[in-house]
Amino acid sequence: MAKLDRRVVEAAEAALAQRKFVTAIDVLTGVRWLHTRHVDTWRQGRADTLEQLAAVDGAKMADAVAILRRWAEERGLVPSETPYVSASRDRGPLRFLTDGDDAAFRIHWISPEMSEARRRQLAERQAKAPDLMVVEPLKAWECAECRDTGPYLIMEEGAPHCLTCADLDHLVFLPAGNAALSRRAKKESGLAAVVVRFNSRRRRYERLGILVEEAALALAEEQCLADEEVRLRRRERDRERRAEEDVRFQAGMAAEIVRLFPGCPPERAGEIARHAGQRGSGRVGRTAAARVLDENAVTLAVIASVRHLDTDYDRMLMSGVPRTEARDRIRTDIDRVLGAWRAPA
Repeated sequence: MAKLDRRVVEAAEAALAQRKFVTAIDVLTGVRWLHTRHVDTWRQGRADTLEQLAAVDGAKMADAVAILRRWAEERGLVPSETPYVSASRDRGPLRFLTDGDDAAFRIHWISPEMSEARRRQLAERQAKAPDLMVVEPLKAWECAECRDTGPYLIMEEGAPHCLTCADLDHLVFLPAGNAALSRRAKKESGLAAVVVRFNSRRRRYERLGILVEEAALALAEEQCLADEEVRLRRRERDRERRAEEDVRFQAGMAAEIVRLFPGCPPERAGEIARHAGQRGSGRVGRTAAARVLDENAVTLAVIASVRHLDTDYDRMLMSGVPRTEARDRIRTDIDRVLGAWRAPA
């Protein structure tokens, strides 16, 4: 199997194991030609095509999607064409490639094991237009229509617009943090938008809250007060369930580390699994591939641990050595540790 074929198949199998369906975006992010922040930018309507943000050209992207198609057909997956619409105000169709037909990118491959009810739910969700996306910019900007500025912008016809020009200035901001209140306020609001901001450290867009109609927010607050005790009990049960899931997942990851690296001390394997698999950390252990214990994702978690704890990498960064140069310098050290750990204890 060629190197690209193997990378595409690994990414597709990880997505299929987690969600029972695979998309072209799962593959393109899985082989690391795109980052999730690129996909977010594209969905917001801030890029003409996904190809503009990718690390490779459209021909290479098309090759990966062709490999995905062959693999999916061999596995007996069911094709489902899916619309892609931007989260900008004009809801324009999203384009994958700068030139050429991108219909193959819009196919979702669904496991035949997925129930009919789940397929209907999936089809309804995919057919639904995405939430309007409003951005809290990090830099100074100017509205394309009135030449003014403001705390938020929304893309319309490929250009930034202020909320006044986009007819969204009557909405009020509800910060994230209360899922029940946000869900109910959004449901009651005739017009709503999600507010995001780019996190430079994590290199991704993060949700800040939502914009909703003031009357909808007031009604949602009344509804939440009426059943607050019930929701508190449910949240506590959910917290306990998630904690149990994390313990099981980290134990499974530690066991997989020991299987791949039998010379790795068990206590070190446990530390790597706990650190990489921490919920909400954004580390490699929380990726879709790692959650199904994909060999490549688990290996990346081990390499990250070795890089920081068994080499001079952190000291180099503190002394001003560029990150890429520092990684080149420690490559032999990492290979030496991994080589020792791959040998039986």
